[in-house]
Amino acid sequence: MENEFQDGKSEVIEAWYMDDSKEDQRRPHHREPKEFIPINKLTELGIISWRLNPDNWENDENLKRIREARGYSYVDICDVCPEKLLNYDAKIKDFFEEHLHTDEEIRYCLEGSGYFDVRDQNDQWIRIAVKKGGMIVLPAGMYHRFTLDTENYIKAMRLFVGDPVWTPYNRPHDHLPARKEYLDNLLKIDGGNQTVEC
Repeated sequence: MENEFQDGKSEVIEAWYMDDSKEDQRRPHHREPKEFIPINKLTELGIISWRLNPDNWENDENLKRIREARGYSYVDICDVCPEKLLNYDAKIKDFFEEHLHTDEEIRYCLEGSGYFDVRDQNDQWIRIAVKKGGMIVLPAGMYHRFTLDTENYIKAMRLFVGDPVWTPYNRPHDHLPARKEYLDNLLKIDGGNQTVEC
């Protein structure tokens, strides 16, 4: 399932190493020169992604297959923008705090766009731009954060196995079993050749 629905994915999901600037979090924050990252690098970090058809998501057989294969029984849709999200400023600030979850974070961009920032094996920030049609799964135990881009809008489907638990554990929470399991899996994928920060 992870290798299906990949056609045109680079048009809706793109990744690069971030600079250290403290300017507006909604800017791209490319390094100079720009350092783009191939999608397979994200796979090495445990991230799964697909390109789907957001204009027909209610009847999309591909989405249905992913949900059945991965057990995503819960679905809701949220609009993240100043006009539609209660306590917008506080929520955006919370989303951008580095945190992890004890379950996967699954997001499917139906409209708009946004950034998911994750850490590589050497603790460097990678920015993942997700546009309409991109679906991304961040593994449990992975430190990450989210922000809108300068368009200030994303309509996202949130998926979950069972009842949703939205609890973020702000860094550091390295003692959690989900974090330890994530690091163990990262070492298996990487073969133990690179440094993995806690």
